[in-house]
Amino acid sequence: MKVKTVEAIPVSYREPTDHNRFRSVCLVKITDEDGRVGWGECCAYFPEATLAATKLVEGLAPIVIGQNPLHIEAIWLKLKKHSWWYGTGAGIASLAISGIDIALWDLKGKILGVSVLDLLGGPVRDQLPAIASLHGTKASIDEMAEEISAHTATGLHGAKVGFGKAGNAHLGFDEARDLEFVDKVMAAMGPGKDLMVDLGVNNFWDVPTAIRRARAFEERGVAWLEEPLGHDDPEGYAALRAASGIRIAYGEREWNARGVQKIVATGTVDVIGLDPGRVEGITGFRKAADLCALSRRQANAHNFSTAIVGAASQALSFACPACYLLELQPAYGPAQKDLVDKPIWHRDGYVNMPEGAGLGIVINEDLVQSARLDK
Repeated sequence: MKVKTVEAIPVSYREPTDHNRFRSVCLVKITDEDGRVGWGECCAYFPEATLAATKLVEGLAPIVIGQNPLHIEAIWLKLKKHSWWYGTGAGIASLAISGIDIALWDLKGKILGVSVLDLLGGPVRDQLPAIASLHGTKASIDEMAEEISAHTATGLHGAKVGFGKAGNAHLGFDEARDLEFVDKVMAAMGPGKDLMVDLGVNNFWDVPTAIRRARAFEERGVAWLEEPLGHDDPEGYAALRAASGIRIAYGEREWNARGVQKIVATGTVDVIGLDPGRVEGITGFRKAADLCALSRRQANAHNFSTAIVGAASQALSFACPACYLLELQPAYGPAQKDLVDKPIWHRDGYVNMPEGAGLGIVINEDLVQSARLDK
């Protein structure tokens, strides 16, 4: 029982939740000697990073080929050891390892005839609440409030809204507009629905601004404030934590469990975002989520990519004690609804339990080939 081939496939697709912009990722297809296939994803987002990740997966392939695909931890460690010069602690090497690792977990489940969730030890919860994850893109706050409330009316338990994104929403810059947005969205969703605010890279708040904004959001019942000071400002976050009681979220830009351990140790983060397509795969996600659980912090799957990362996020969120909910993109494009036969979704606001061997999905390979970035 050995790995026969490792294929890296860069693809590009339109993402309706991100103002219909093109995104790109590197898919990884691993085949064993009996013809069984596992799929993974390097969550690179940008074409240059996707092509770089593709080259790294191709370069790392000889380490994986000929190995027993059941020995995932051993292969994961070999990949990390090999990339010591260009991947220690961070970087595109983590993306490449992520794609390979997810594909191996999918393949292992198919070989053994069990789900990735079973391989992870089974579910630690019977229900997994879902929230909508989307960007604010419209000029009209009333239109955005109506759109978001329509999504949560399906049963979703709330919404996380990205500020400072593509489009005409212009959120995260003008305080009065932001507060009007929060007030109208929460009123439109109604009681029992949470609103999370996620600052984008185009928003820049200094510490005094972040404190003032956090207090205003806290007064209005915002559930958490994500990356108000970016991804790496321990002193600023310490000041914000001391001045406000709002829950603070960041961490999705960390590359591995060691990076997550460092930010948890600062005592400034309540919700740590993790992406299995970035944080060294399912293996890396599990290690990071276990650190969160030991520190009584919430881990939260980023899950803003294709249906492959979606399926991995689904299994991990059911298996990891630190994961309390799962974000779902409420408007699926081809990378979610057409790429696989069974896209992850919810029923009355709760994510469906994984079914089937491996990740439980069948890939539309014709769609993959038609979406190639390098064709």
